Amino acid sequence: MLLAVLTLPGSGIAVAEDCARLKTMSGVTSAEVVHGGSFTPQGGKAIDDLPEFCRVTATLNPSGDSSIKIEVWLPVTTWNQRLEGTGNGGLAGHIGYGPLADGLKDGYAVANTDMGLGVPDGKDAGIYVGHPERWADWGWRSTHEMTVFAKSVVKMFYGRAEKKDYFVGCSTGGEQALMEAQRFPDDYDGIVGGAPAHNRTGVHESILWNFAALEAPGSSLSADKLTLVNQAVVKACDMNDGVKDGLIGDPRSCRFDPAVLLCKDGKSEQCLTPSQVEAVNKTYAGPKDSRNGRQLYPGLERGSEFAWGWLPSRFSIAKAPFAPVFEWVFGADWAWQSFDYGNDVDTMQAKLSGTLNATDPNLDLFMKHGHKLVLYHGWADQIVPPGETITYFNAAAARAPIDGSVRLFMLPGVQHCSGGQGPSTIAPLDAVVNWVEKGKAPEALTATGNGMVRIVCAYPAEPKYNGQGDINNPTSYVCSMKK
Repeated sequence: MLLAVLTLPGSGIAVAEDCARLKTMSGVTSAEVVHGGSFTPQGGKAIDDLPEFCRVTATLNPSGDSSIKIEVWLPVTTWNQRLEGTGNGGLAGHIGYGPLADGLKDGYAVANTDMGLGVPDGKDAGIYVGHPERWADWGWRSTHEMTVFAKSVVKMFYGRAEKKDYFVGCSTGGEQALMEAQRFPDDYDGIVGGAPAHNRTGVHESILWNFAALEAPGSSLSADKLTLVNQAVVKACDMNDGVKDGLIGDPRSCRFDPAVLLCKDGKSEQCLTPSQVEAVNKTYAGPKDSRNGRQLYPGLERGSEFAWGWLPSRFSIAKAPFAPVFEWVFGADWAWQSFDYGNDVDTMQAKLSGTLNATDPNLDLFMKHGHKLVLYHGWADQIVPPGETITYFNAAAARAPIDGSVRLFMLPGVQHCSGGQGPSTIAPLDAVVNWVEKGKAPEALTATGNGMVRIVCAYPAEPKYNGQGDINNPTSYVCSMKK
């Protein structure tokens, strides 16, 4: 078999021939062996310490208006007989080489896609106004197409199918994860979805809401002011979980009111103006329907303020964050200042939700066939409010028993996907592999980073400190339900 040939010394010629043979597959644009050591993506930085692999690039056209770029990397001698599909971020439009390299180093045959939203230099996804097939590619089709294609490549290269299939993604990748579980429940045996932007229309309306609140005249908060708020929040709520460590275990129990920082006696430093207090409260509150006050999407949690500076640092007043998604609905001349959280929300939902949103709580087929889903979200996420992931988890649990198939882990102090003030390094793929292949459901994960070691428990359980052990020793905590 081919696998045996690939592990034999001196088989370089055979490997090159077997890799090149993949060029005969429909859609393949190149197939060549990359010798171990380093690979440099076009226009990118070198990626080092890679094993030898067969690199396959392809362009798929499932619709007349599609152009989905895909790469599959196949380890030559280190294959663990698994396939890993990987997710993207933001509006995608490019191959994610970091996830490809990480998966390859761990022995996986690994795939990634640009999600069909590639754009010429100097342009953005606004060029796809009036191109609903491109919206569908980005929303759901590209990830499935990538998966089917990658499975075919694996079978042709190794001479047999992989034993297990996994998907890992965060943010947009988390949306891809849930879209796969809902629409294509047999694509993967195990799925990891981090900080999922699965309510896609909602998350963009939420980001715009926060942008408008924090950029309103007189409301802008400097980095020092954001630090001021964050320190006050942590001081007020740090001990809510029984451990003084600079982290808020569950921000929903925090009742901090930014009005305590209101400036007095004409002062303007180390305090907030009335407009700034209003902006902070509006960001906590999240978007509401302008017609009836109905909650449209959760707000950002208390304790995430240290990361709010990403909005003014990445986007200007001239053009709103992720404007192309709104332009697809309202046209290329859309102005963000005119957006109404009433009729315009209805219009967004009507035009895009069926294509972009992965909010269906029906996971019946996914669970029936024994597949496993691990979700995680940082409590201090500054981009995708964690409350929406909890809403989805609760909706799925209310519909059917999910404990044997789905786990959610909430990470204190962690911002979007990783980083922040809390420990954000976890191993969710290892957890889902053990669950799928060994039947060991993850009740807790170990999180490390920032000099901390903690456990994060399967929601709704929370870590409970025993009151006397080292707070950086995971054995000092047990997972328990909040009373």
